[in-house]
Amino acid sequence: MPGVRMMLFGTLIALLLPACSTLGGYGESSQSGHAEQDLDQAVKIYEDGDYATAIVILQHAQKNGLRSKYDQARAYKYLAFIHCISAREKQCRDAFKKAFEIDPAFNLQPAEAGHPAWGPVFRSVQSSRPAK
Repeated sequence: MPGVRMMLFGTLIALLLPACSTLGGYGESSQSGHAEQDLDQAVKIYEDGDYATAIVILQHAQKNGLRSKYDQARAYKYLAFIHCISAREKQCRDAFKKAFEIDPAFNLQPAEAGHPAWGPVFRSVQSSRPAK
C-alpha cells in the first residue's frame, strides 16, 4: 500500500506543478527570482490545508534561491510540519535537521513547539544537536 500512495503522490505533484503557475502570481514571482514571494504563497496555501500544493511551492522556492537563512529554515519548518501532519516522521525529522543546519539558532514559537504532531519530533532533533 505505501508504494501505491507514493505513486499517487508523485502523480499528484506532476499534475499540480503546471497548475501552480496559475496560483496568485506564483509563476511570475518564481520566474523573476522572488523565491520569498513563493515562500509566502506556500505558507498561505499550507494554512488553507492544501499540503500537496504547499510542498511543491516550498520546494520550488528553495530551488529558486531563498536569500536569507531565516527564509531557508522557514521553508524547511513548513515542510517538517506537513510531513509530521502526514505521519511521515522520518521526513519531518530530516526537514527539522536541515533547518538547524542552515540556521543553528532556528527555533519554533512556543505555540508551534507545543503541537502534538511535530513538537516531540522538533524537541528530539533539537536535543540531539551537538552542544555549542
